[in-house]
Amino acid sequence: MEDSRGLRLREKGVNAVSILLVSFVLYTCATGPFEGIIHRAVFIAILVVLGVFMFPLWSGSRLRPLGILVDAGMTSVTLFACGYVIANYELIMGSLGNLPMATTQDIVLTVCLVVVILEISRRAIGLIFPSIVLVILLYALFGEYVPGRLGHRGFDIYFLTETLLLSDLGIWGMLTGVAATIIAAFTVFGSVLMNTGGGRTFIDIAMRLGGRAPGGGAKIATIASGLFGMVSGSAVANVATTGNFTIPLMKRLGYPSAMAGGTEAIASTGGQLAPPIMGAAAFIMAEIIGVDYVRIMIAAALPAFLFYMGVFMTIHVLATEGNLGSVPDEEVPKWKAILGWRRTLPIGTALAALFFGILNGNSVTTAAFYGTLGALITFPLASIKTRSDLHAALRELNNGFIDSAKGLLIIGVLLAGAQIMVSAINTTGLGVTLSTLIVSLGGKNLFLITLIVAVVCMIMGMGIPTTAAYVLVAAVLAPAMINIGIAPLVSHMFVFYYATLSVVTPPVCIAVFVGAGIAEAPWGETAKYALKLGAVTYVIPFMFIMYPGMLAQEGLIAFLNALVSGVVFVLACANLFGGMKIFRSHVLNAVPWLAIAILAAIPRLDTTAVAIVLTIGLYLLRKRSRAALVQVDEN
Repeated sequence: MEDSRGLRLREKGVNAVSILLVSFVLYTCATGPFEGIIHRAVFIAILVVLGVFMFPLWSGSRLRPLGILVDAGMTSVTLFACGYVIANYELIMGSLGNLPMATTQDIVLTVCLVVVILEISRRAIGLIFPSIVLVILLYALFGEYVPGRLGHRGFDIYFLTETLLLSDLGIWGMLTGVAATIIAAFTVFGSVLMNTGGGRTFIDIAMRLGGRAPGGGAKIATIASGLFGMVSGSAVANVATTGNFTIPLMKRLGYPSAMAGGTEAIASTGGQLAPPIMGAAAFIMAEIIGVDYVRIMIAAALPAFLFYMGVFMTIHVLATEGNLGSVPDEEVPKWKAILGWRRTLPIGTALAALFFGILNGNSVTTAAFYGTLGALITFPLASIKTRSDLHAALRELNNGFIDSAKGLLIIGVLLAGAQIMVSAINTTGLGVTLSTLIVSLGGKNLFLITLIVAVVCMIMGMGIPTTAAYVLVAAVLAPAMINIGIAPLVSHMFVFYYATLSVVTPPVCIAVFVGAGIAEAPWGETAKYALKLGAVTYVIPFMFIMYPGMLAQEGLIAFLNALVSGVVFVLACANLFGGMKIFRSHVLNAVPWLAIAILAAIPRLDTTAVAIVLTIGLYLLRKRSRAALVQVDEN
């Protein structure tokens, strides 16, 4: 068993390495990154050291002494391998296109480094993702033994070593580079923002905006989880963070436990679809497609708005039909307290500095550095009244650094592992092969091909964090859509949405599992509520294809057309799944809204116009039926 002295030493190690990692990120954001492979090697080296401190092997068991030896060996081999790559930087970069011959030492270092990265990712995020990476590596080595069209000639260990270690196509590739620069900068910015008052302020704003409305508890969860999720890299972490506040609140207000857990799960998942971070996928998508990051944010804005509108309106219908409670007035914070200068100064300064950097033409990493620096400077100034306040402020900042480091560790090893996987997929041509199979299976039917891609995306994304799920489906499935003429941006947003939805899609719906655990509810019932509230999201990606304006393409008219049709579609789905009662028959209540949803999804002005007229008519009927019920009650 690990004694208290060992625990204290480990805590000090986590703290020291976290400060080192955040300092490295902030320094390189301010001055510019090192040379590509050098920067990424330093980043991976620090991450591995942090990983063995944060997730020690066999902690708390009798095998811990052996675990210490294993952790020390992992750290040593990683530092040596990264130092080796840094020392041979000029040789490696000078040989690109004609890779240097791998030696036995190179092979050993490659195998050890890959094992370490996969082991740290196993400790941090679970077994599923590293298992997928390992299977694809084995496929690259032994593809000649795979029968049928998926087989290939196979690659020996020397070629894989040259690709993975001695080039910028493997471990040190684009995904690792994005993790070490743009994603690292915004992860630090988001964590510091949360720990300098942003977290509490987001919850208070959510309570103020939605708390007193019908279904106030669920609306608080939706708003708060959306705000958290916009700067968070994980839907599961978002559920665990905000859910510990929102789920007990909903249960206290009389919500079914399953509904409380399902609401939090779907709302947290939506945060991964909303700009600016999009679970870190926005930066990766920009690199893969070759467009500006701001273009990705603009494209994602309308779909994210429709998602949250769908969740919010479905909650509203469920609340009005089921008389779900709202938060008592005395528990809702006042705007004066929320917007006090001591709370808003760090947040306002951070956001202002961030946008100043972007508008000033600086890189997004430099802009994120400005925002982080603004929060770091103003938070102590706004918090200090006494010496104890100073100590408390410094503790909060230190917690922000540790949270930043943990987020960077998870995302960093995830993307390093994903880079290994993508490198193997590209080397073997697996992505092209699967794309060809999907196209041949779907024939020339656009709907059938996209439906197959959607289902496969959700299956491939199950049990994997948002970022890794997107990377996997982008490498394997997005090419299938591009091959049939769908624009790259549309293709990548399409697969990203369905990969993200896998965290709430049974049977491996990890966000639902976490929400159900906090709510103490059966996960199956919790999943039903999550699917009901998020049902509209399973159709929105198909509207990307039918309505180019949905992703802000083809001008203002196309955008307005997509906006109007999308809003009508979302309202119809909310009333359908929320169970709005107009007539006595369940069928008569459901059929009109289903018809409106279908009409709104069809990209024609006449069908949209009919859908709008029908929607207005049904709302008028609903108003009359409620007025009649009130009159009956009064009599």
